[in-house]
Amino acid sequence: MRRLRPSVLYRFVSIELMRRLPRRSEFGLLFAGALVGVAAGLCVSTMTFIAHTMHAVIFRLEPGERLSGAAVDEKALIFVAPIVGGVLLGLLLFGLSRWRKRPLVDPIEANALHGGRLSLTDSLIVAAQNLLSNGFGASVGLEAGYTQVASGIASKFGSKLKLRRSDMRILVGCGAAGAIAAAFNAPLTGAFYAFELIIGAYTIISLTPVVVSALVANLVARLLAASDAGIDVGSVGSILPADYVPALVLGVICGGVGILLMQGVAFIEEIARKSLIPGYLRPAIGGIIVGLLAMVSPQVLSGGHGALHINLENDVPVLGVLGLFLLKAMASAISIGSGFRGGLFFASLFMGALLGKLFSFAAPYLGHTTLEPASYAVVGMSSLAVSIIGGPLTMTFLALEVTGDFPMTALVLASVITASFIVRTLFGYSFATWRFHLRGETIRSAHDIGWIRNLTVDKMMRADVRTVHADMSVKGFRAEFPIGSTQRVILVEETGKYAGIVLVPDVHGNLVEGENEVAPIRSFARHSNDILLPNMNARQAAALFDETESEALAVVSDLIGQNVIGLLTESHTLRRYSEELDRNRREATGEL
Repeated sequence: MRRLRPSVLYRFVSIELMRRLPRRSEFGLLFAGALVGVAAGLCVSTMTFIAHTMHAVIFRLEPGERLSGAAVDEKALIFVAPIVGGVLLGLLLFGLSRWRKRPLVDPIEANALHGGRLSLTDSLIVAAQNLLSNGFGASVGLEAGYTQVASGIASKFGSKLKLRRSDMRILVGCGAAGAIAAAFNAPLTGAFYAFELIIGAYTIISLTPVVVSALVANLVARLLAASDAGIDVGSVGSILPADYVPALVLGVICGGVGILLMQGVAFIEEIARKSLIPGYLRPAIGGIIVGLLAMVSPQVLSGGHGALHINLENDVPVLGVLGLFLLKAMASAISIGSGFRGGLFFASLFMGALLGKLFSFAAPYLGHTTLEPASYAVVGMSSLAVSIIGGPLTMTFLALEVTGDFPMTALVLASVITASFIVRTLFGYSFATWRFHLRGETIRSAHDIGWIRNLTVDKMMRADVRTVHADMSVKGFRAEFPIGSTQRVILVEETGKYAGIVLVPDVHGNLVEGENEVAPIRSFARHSNDILLPNMNARQAAALFDETESEALAVVSDLIGQNVIGLLTESHTLRRYSEELDRNRREATGEL
């Protein structure tokens, strides 16, 4: 027998231990979350450095300047850069259309439908597209790229460890939590971003690894780039009970504006799809429009970090704030609608702060003057962000970590809940789930519904069904299927097409001996037009059973040929559905 060398044996044992530990103990999953946090912090720092370097080189910025807050003197450069970025992105899209035709999956879709399975290659492609878009000045943030690549690394790591479905989803959430925590210097925000938007639920099992990942990622990012730390809003003043009324009004306004912005992006994308312009040419055209808007105000470029601080720290006339809000809204919608890759996370924060400042100008005319403009900016920032991105607690904790003020956080919570209620009632989607809806998906959150789609009719049906020709005589049927031999028989035409289901007790119980024995058995057929398809899931099958009031239905190959391939009963469907539901519940609570 061949003996393993000590080094090979040690490596084998180490690999097996790494695979088994996360599956057998919470400590193992915690350790995996910490490693993902390190990777997320490194990814955020690397992507931020690349984007800042691109801004400095392309727009000739001074050291430490933010693109949207810099005074770029060369107007031609501001105009040309987004166009060049659009051309380069178009070339990349053209290459991907020939090389990689499948759609790119983001963390929300991966956790909702694919059990956390996320392609690392696709994630790196998304990150590259995001850097190319943001680096050349398109009005998008880097947060989409941060979460995509960090979650992709987490998913790849989880695949190597052969994690269970529930643990894989938690690890993907760890990646997203670390990315947001590192990007905003806000561990609580990152953790609840994962709970609300990526995992779709909060559980005791997921709490520790997600929070640890967020803390570790934030620590790594601050060690590598201490200056890129979050948002500074300054002093927000004191909060009085009467301040809740204008905060609630501002929440209603932000909810309505958020709906308009999401529909605006969808409208531009729809126009682009209906046009004869190829997809790889649209970013260049979008770059032209963004360049023209940037010539009016360079603050619409990139995510808006520099512009946010300029408008928070300085007194800007009301028309200037309104104009910048409209320009930024148009630039962001056109950037995403024309094909630039990125998200609206920071753009929504920036526009929300502008909306809050606009509201502060109107507050004295409404009989309210106690709140500082910075307070309205924080309330507007969180409320518009929750309207577009979702995650009420995420945005509330962001306000807490930005201001460090608990009374201010309570005020933000009231406004955020109001804005979220308005969007959920009148619209029903966040920006991410709205885009899934436009693609024909039914996802409303990252809650795991993939297991339902995997529990299909072809996996539950019985293939050993008994069939007879529909023109067989009743006498022949009774002879071939005596009472007690079987409960149901499926009728088929000579071509093999489905013709209905016959209950054997009906044939024997409702006939008098010698009468109508030459009649065709199809006269006893039930549910001739009610069929199941093999790719239907358990929920769809259960709904069809309820609609037809049938205890069993035939499964056919397709709607055209309708060749019978099996039989499925309602009782078996509900039992399998309940078993899977219970298994997923136990996985989520750590009982498995």
